[in-house]
Amino acid sequence: MSNRRILRLSGADTRSFLQGLVTSNVDRLKDGLVYTALLTPQGKYLADFFLAEDGESVLLDVEASLAEGLMKRLTMYRLRADVQVEMTELQVRRGTGPAPEGALADPRHPDMGWRLYGPEGGDDGSDWDAIRVAHCIPESGIELGPDTYILEAGFERLGGVDFRKGCYVGQEVTARMKHKTTLRKGLRVVEVAGTAPVGTEITANGKSVGTLYTQSGGRGIAYLRLDRATGDMQAGEARVTWHPEAEADDKG
Repeated sequence: MSNRRILRLSGADTRSFLQGLVTSNVDRLKDGLVYTALLTPQGKYLADFFLAEDGESVLLDVEASLAEGLMKRLTMYRLRADVQVEMTELQVRRGTGPAPEGALADPRHPDMGWRLYGPEGGDDGSDWDAIRVAHCIPESGIELGPDTYILEAGFERLGGVDFRKGCYVGQEVTARMKHKTTLRKGLRVVEVAGTAPVGTEITANGKSVGTLYTQSGGRGIAYLRLDRATGDMQAGEARVTWHPEAEADDKG
């Protein structure tokens, strides 16, 4: 299981503060976990995380390597708002079997199971890479990085962005990508014959067409230039194939 840190945001302005910053609608906290992201003003990825109600406070569940930087940025944005941000010792348990009392469903996809916050962490041994590859679910520090645009990473499909909630940091660029352009690049599930290290460049006819990331069971998550990603492609020693018609069938 990837290492996570849990921040707690408290104070009278916590929800309105978050609502003006993150890509999802914080009002949905009353329904359970919220998956969301914080972007740069230029619309690029800084961090993705889960938000959960904890009484009047809000817990923020983020990849450990991003926690310190995110805490500093939240503190910077706070200004005079009544919001306190602290690092906690809470941990995450997660699994795909029967959910224990108090667990919250992962909102990205039903197959991602549940998450439970408390004094003990743990994992039920689910094959998370296989589940993520099956549903093209990116992960912090692997498919998601400083050059990521969240729409190319599938955040709309994963419930990680809301186009009706109003302003947030990076909203203008994200909305323009949604309404005024056709995405030419993005994360897709590909077939992989062989294996290649995460981050291996994918080429076709000698031209770069993308990058291969997480792999499981003969498939992988790849970031592709969609106009070039045709026929047999190479990623190191592995052969990579993308079938856009299969995706169309799945969505149909």
